[in-house]
Amino acid sequence: MPLVSKPVGRRERNKQQKLERIVAAATELFAERGVDEVTTQEIADKADIGAGTLFLYAKTKGELLLLVQNSTYAEALVQGKQEAEEITDPLDAVMAIVRPVVECNRKQVDNGRTYLREIVFGDPAEPHHREALGLSLQTEEAIAAVLQRDERMTAQEAAARARIVSAIMFLSMAVTINAANPVDDVVREIQDQVRVLLPE
Repeated sequence: MPLVSKPVGRRERNKQQKLERIVAAATELFAERGVDEVTTQEIADKADIGAGTLFLYAKTKGELLLLVQNSTYAEALVQGKQEAEEITDPLDAVMAIVRPVVECNRKQVDNGRTYLREIVFGDPAEPHHREALGLSLQTEEAIAAVLQRDERMTAQEAAARARIVSAIMFLSMAVTINAANPVDDVVREIQDQVRVLLPE
């Protein structure tokens, strides 16, 4: 007997619609003016909800940014993993994972840097922060999987090197000195550092 899924109730539909309006409003306003220049009241007004309702979905503006950015990070990671599957050279395969993440982080540089700050200093008990940390872990796992193609590398070594690659990527995207640099320059900086981690 086939399983029949229960239809989504009106209350759940309303919650989903509000969430979609919040994400759309925050995405638009953050892209236009940057997260630091947007108030939560403006987001609530644009989403056509009360400020109190907004905080049911995200308790802080930082959590709102995580909510918005997590979906683009997830898409970038999927793209990078797919591209890496087709590449045999380990460095090129690692950079295939890294590049889309850097690109999505730098669509609006200040927002990208704030996103990274929220990952480090945000409240891990908050759901959007947990999701961001999960995406970081998935990135490391994808890089480790590429590194383990080299039979000389143990799973533990691959995981340790993937953590270092993640740290290099994170720092290169976050540092003030790179704020004005184009994506290609940031990716090249990461690649130059990752190259020395890989066995000859």
